[in-house]
Amino acid sequence: MDTGTHVVMGIALGGLAMIDPVVANHSMTATAVIAGTIIGSQAPDLDTVLKLRNNAVYIRHHRGITHSIPAVLLWPLAISGVLHLIMPSADLLHLWLWTFLAVFLHVFVDIFNSYGTQALRPFSNKWVALGVINTFDPIIFGLHVVALLFWAFGANPVYTMLLLYAIVFVYYLLRFAVQHAVRHAVKNTIPTAEEIIIAPTIRFFQWRIAAISKTHHYVGRAYGRSINIYDRFDRKTIPDSPLVKAALKDKNLQAFISFSPIYRWEITDHDHIHEVRLIDLRYRSNDYYPFVAVAHLNEDLEIVNSYTGWIFSEEKLHKKLDFLSN
Repeated sequence: MDTGTHVVMGIALGGLAMIDPVVANHSMTATAVIAGTIIGSQAPDLDTVLKLRNNAVYIRHHRGITHSIPAVLLWPLAISGVLHLIMPSADLLHLWLWTFLAVFLHVFVDIFNSYGTQALRPFSNKWVALGVINTFDPIIFGLHVVALLFWAFGANPVYTMLLLYAIVFVYYLLRFAVQHAVRHAVKNTIPTAEEIIIAPTIRFFQWRIAAISKTHHYVGRAYGRSINIYDRFDRKTIPDSPLVKAALKDKNLQAFISFSPIYRWEITDHDHIHEVRLIDLRYRSNDYYPFVAVAHLNEDLEIVNSYTGWIFSEEKLHKKLDFLSN
């Protein structure tokens, strides 16, 4: 989920913590717990600082080790330990418990996005992504804001948050039901599809679609049960050539491949420069595919420049590559 949603989730969990008599009856413990749930709801996304290095590092590692099983255990220990040093009269056990729930909830809800997390590390490096909730879901965010406003104006936080979670739970079930219906509709539209990727959008009934058959890639959108296929590309295996082998050693292309489950490739020549481009098919926007990885190689098959990330026009991509080569 996005940062704003994680913040309101952390505050809401702090309200629910008032169900715990130790928290409700001790003001310092309550203060520490609310701080712990807010900080804990943000802690796993500390890896966002990897953007300061480069996109390749960020793409390969975001929601990786910081969302793993060891991290879910270590974050609460670190956060509750620091808070207890600041507020030593707070009950450490209950502070740790609610902080742990905040960290766990963060990782758990991220699993429902199409990006997913490596939540099973160190047992598996597989990305777990259920793809039913958009990174920012206005309904989930809005429900939390309304619940927090009710609490601010005097409503009982425990009853308010229990009702909130009940509604959100039903909402998740509805999202799974809609996703199932969309998948069934895609199968009817593309009966030869061997793999179907359905990703949510910010709108409840609209979903992004990418599918693979033995011969083609398909890209489209679902509007309820109505399926619109916008593009169909021949499915071609990327050449096993010296040029491609050299390009695939580049960190940006490696990061892209580790992240994207469905992409097409293009190889072009520009004035003694070879361009190898990988294009993620999940994110079509206004007839353009903005998530790419590009590598430029000279005639000696040396990397001149490369980039991976979001680019919404060819002009901006060329400026980015020119900047990186200087």
